[in-house]
Amino acid sequence: MAVFQAFRALRPTPEKAECVASLPYDVVREEEARVTGGKNPFSFLHVDRAEIDLPEGIDPYDNSVYEKAKENLQDMEETGTLIQDEKPCYYIYELTRRGKVQTGIAGCCWVDDYLNGVVKKHELTRETKEQDRIRHVDTCNANTGPVFMACTYTEPLLALMDNWKKEHEPVYDFVTEDEIGHRVWVIDGEPESELIKKEFGEIPSIYIADGHHRAASAVKVALKRREEYPDYTGEEEFNYFLSVVFPADQLTILSYNRVVKDLNGVAEKAFVGSLKFNFELMVMPGFPCKPVEKHCMGMYVGGEWYHLKAWEDVWQDQDAVGQLDVSLLQDKVLAPVLGIQDPRTDERIRFVGGNHKLRELQEMADETGGVAFALYPTSMEELMQIADEGRLMPPKSTWFEPKLRSGLFIHKLS
Repeated sequence: MAVFQAFRALRPTPEKAECVASLPYDVVREEEARVTGGKNPFSFLHVDRAEIDLPEGIDPYDNSVYEKAKENLQDMEETGTLIQDEKPCYYIYELTRRGKVQTGIAGCCWVDDYLNGVVKKHELTRETKEQDRIRHVDTCNANTGPVFMACTYTEPLLALMDNWKKEHEPVYDFVTEDEIGHRVWVIDGEPESELIKKEFGEIPSIYIADGHHRAASAVKVALKRREEYPDYTGEEEFNYFLSVVFPADQLTILSYNRVVKDLNGVAEKAFVGSLKFNFELMVMPGFPCKPVEKHCMGMYVGGEWYHLKAWEDVWQDQDAVGQLDVSLLQDKVLAPVLGIQDPRTDERIRFVGGNHKLRELQEMADETGGVAFALYPTSMEELMQIADEGRLMPPKSTWFEPKLRSGLFIHKLS
């Protein structure tokens, strides 16, 4: 059963929250971060992407980047932009996108729940990205970005959130440039905090939706500190990591699309013809093809959009992982035809979140004479089933939208 703790958040003052809040570090390119940070001295990108405050061209993994992140975080606290709550609290975080609302609770998951499988993952991490966040967390002495989690909420938890929102004013309430609404409430009542802790203690599994590298790095830092302090009690803050847990049925997963920059030396006509062994193909003249059901995908190549539908015998005997559309694409097209054996490391493939228009995929493919694939989204049910089985999805199988903002809650490790 899950351990989910209240914590003393280091967080923005209400008048600074909108300025501080930033997109997660891993969805903002450096050039974009430099522009944003240049315009906004309060942006949390100055902590999460501290290279923007150092000369252009610097190695983002240079020691000075992590030291600058630490310096910037300390400066935000010392100048009063960020203030730490006096007692441990939970926090309600509500996001609204296109009229759809998702409401979760921010707190701290237990490192041991990650190690023992109560906190379940569905993707592998990359060593370089994991080491980057380990150094960032360890140097800053804080979890600066929350792990996006999901679980099946109990009725008392849902009722508690609903009642607290009705009876209290939010401490933050703003809309970001991407038209996402963000509202936060501080749950500082002891009876409510005890109920939250008790109800999470009845929940058997919590699933990582987004933030596998943030979770893995927090755990590695905790294990490192346990070695450094062999007399640790288990109550130290480094034994917990920052998370926001949402009801699974409230979440939206968008497609995670692919663009390959070339056809691996195969002629266009031969490439299209090779797909007929595994897919029914239909030309879709004049407009992008967005798939509307599982085992279907859109493909753009050579100025044409195609609708691809996998033949039933291609997927019907596959297990839960094999039936994913990202798996079918990898196993039947990317690897055998386009030569993308390891999509985690191959530089010929680009992953594009479902918040981008299909016309953008088309433009990316045209730039290099490559091919673009628009996929049907993986479902939350598929994610949870695969995680329960202890299996792993192919990389970049899910794109959750909206993204949690960084900087609204920081968890100090000591």
